[in-house]
Amino acid sequence: MGLQRQVETRGATLPGTDAGEAAVFAPRIGNGALFGGLALLTVLFIILDTWTGDELRVVPLLVVVPALVSVFGTIRQTVGVATWITTVVVCSRLATGGTFWDVATNVAFTVVACFLGVGSCALRIRHAAEIARLRSAAVALQRQILRPLPILTEQIFAHGIYTPIEEDRLVGGDIYEVVQSPYGTRVIIGDVQGKGLAAIGAGFAVLGAFREAAIRQPTLTGVVDALEDAVARHNEFSAQTGEIERFVTALVLGFDGEDRVQAVNCGHLPPRLLRDGVACQVPLRRASVPLGMAELSTEARVAEWLDFPPGATLLVFTDGVTEARDASGAFYPLDARLGRWAERGPREVLDALHADLESFSEGVRRDDIAVLALRRAPAGRRQRPVSTGHRARRAAETFSGR
Repeated sequence: MGLQRQVETRGATLPGTDAGEAAVFAPRIGNGALFGGLALLTVLFIILDTWTGDELRVVPLLVVVPALVSVFGTIRQTVGVATWITTVVVCSRLATGGTFWDVATNVAFTVVACFLGVGSCALRIRHAAEIARLRSAAVALQRQILRPLPILTEQIFAHGIYTPIEEDRLVGGDIYEVVQSPYGTRVIIGDVQGKGLAAIGAGFAVLGAFREAAIRQPTLTGVVDALEDAVARHNEFSAQTGEIERFVTALVLGFDGEDRVQAVNCGHLPPRLLRDGVACQVPLRRASVPLGMAELSTEARVAEWLDFPPGATLLVFTDGVTEARDASGAFYPLDARLGRWAERGPREVLDALHADLESFSEGVRRDDIAVLALRRAPAGRRQRPVSTGHRARRAAETFSGR
C-alpha cells in the first residue's frame, strides 16, 4: 500500500519518524478493545439476523464496519477488521442459501466495500503523515534560525524558554536574539503578525537585520531603524509574490554593563522586573508603532532608560504567555504568578512559568511562547565595551607583530 513506516503500538517510534509522524501511525485504540468489540458486534448481528429470518438479513450490514474503523484505526487494524467482516458475511450468505447470482453479487459487494475501507484508511494516514512532516519542518526551521539558550555575553546572562506551536497553519513567528557588539549587548524579542511559514520568513528577515545592525550601529535607535528598513523591504518583496504585508512588534534592549538598560519599544509588551522578592511591570513611556509601520507615524523612535540593578532579573516575553487561556477562556494572570517566584533565580522562574502555563492551559496552546530572563553577567565576565576603532587598531598591531 506504499506505506513503509507503521507504528502499531502506542508510544512506539520507528527509525526515521519524529514524534508527530509517530502519532499519525500510532493506533488510537488498542487491538484488544477493537477486536473484542468487533466480536461482540458480530455476535449481536448474528442473533438479530437469526431473529429476523429471511424477511431482513442483518449480517450484510456489517460491511460498514471497515469504513468506520478506517477513520481512527491503523492500516493493519483496518485490514484485520475487513478480513473478519468479509469472512463472516460470506459464510452467513452461503449458509442462508440463494441463487448463484444473489450470492456472488453479495460477496462481491462485501469485498469491494471492505477494500474501499482499507484504501480510505491508507489515504488518510498518508495525508496525515505529509501534514506532520510539513509541520515538523516548519518547527525545525523556527528552531534553526533562533540561537539555543542560555547565552552568556560580557554584560548579561540570558536564560530562556522557547516553545513553538506545532500546528501547520498556526506556526507562529516569535523571535529573539542576543548579540555581543562593540557597544555592549543588544537583545531583541519580537512577534511577527500572523501565522504560518510566511510569518517565519518575516521573522528571519528581522533576525538577519538585527544580527548585522547590532554590531554596526553605534546607537540603539540606529539598530531599530535598520530593522524598520528590513521589514519594509520584506513587505515589498511579499507584495510582489502575492503575500500579505506584515508588521512585527519588538522590544530592543541595549546593555552596557551599568545599572541601567536602554530600551526601544516597537509596540511590544512591557517587560517585568524581578527584584528583592517583588515582581513589577516596567513602565515604558515612549512606545512607538511596530516595525513595518513607521510610515503611519510622524514621531521618530526614541530610546529610554530603565533601571537594572545588580541581582535583578528582567523578564521579556511574547503574547503567547499573556494570551494563554484556561478552559473557561480566562487569560493567564502573569503578574500574580510572577509574584510567587520573584525570589527565585532566572532558571527557576522560567521552569515554574513554563510548568504553570502548561497546567493553566491544560496543554492547549494557541501561540508560540518565547521568554527571556536577563540578568547581569558575573563580575568576572563584565568588561567595558571596546570601540570599533580600537578593535581595528588592536587587530592591525597583532597582524604586524607589534
